[in-house]
Amino acid sequence: MKKISYKRIYQSQEYLAPLGVVRSRSLFGGYSLSVNNTVFAMVSEGELYLRACEDTAVYQRKVKTPLLTLKKRGGPLQLNYFRVDEALWQNQKMLLRLSKYSLKDAQREKKGRLVSQRLKDLPNLSFHMELLMAEAGICNVADLQRLGAKDAWAKLRRLRENLSVGFILSLEGALTGVHAAAVPLRRRDELIDWASALSIHTPAQTD
Repeated sequence: MKKISYKRIYQSQEYLAPLGVVRSRSLFGGYSLSVNNTVFAMVSEGELYLRACEDTAVYQRKVKTPLLTLKKRGGPLQLNYFRVDEALWQNQKMLLRLSKYSLKDAQREKKGRLVSQRLKDLPNLSFHMELLMAEAGICNVADLQRLGAKDAWAKLRRLRENLSVGFILSLEGALTGVHAAAVPLRRRDELIDWASALSIHTPAQTD
């Protein structure tokens, strides 16, 4: 069964390449397909399933394609993904359009989660750091992601002259989901060198 699923994954990656680089990973006994870490499709038992959403509803009602059902703890678990049948595989234009709808819906949901997620819940960050970041205009995870570790550190240092150079690693770890000590060495050196140079050339503002 793995062999037939792998074949379907490769086919999906080829057909859906216009969406971006489609990556796969094991999930729920099948395989998820994602673009830029956003899951929009599943492959199970050699079949492709697309994420169902409002924009795909008209097609789903017309074709009445089944949803993905998995077994979990001995019972059925139905997921909100509809099967791509042979007719849809033959209609590559429609397949790509529906896949775009699925990806955009997944991206919207992911963005909503990021906006609502608390900064203090990320690795390396605390409630007190969350307050300081809010003071600097970094109010949620989406703000932090948009800025990146360097610009976020620079904004924070303008408020706190004693902010350590090393804290830039905490920000990088928060963004990548790892402890500050686990930031890759090359990236670690790059960030420390950048923050050190900025500390020398642009002293923090004081009230």
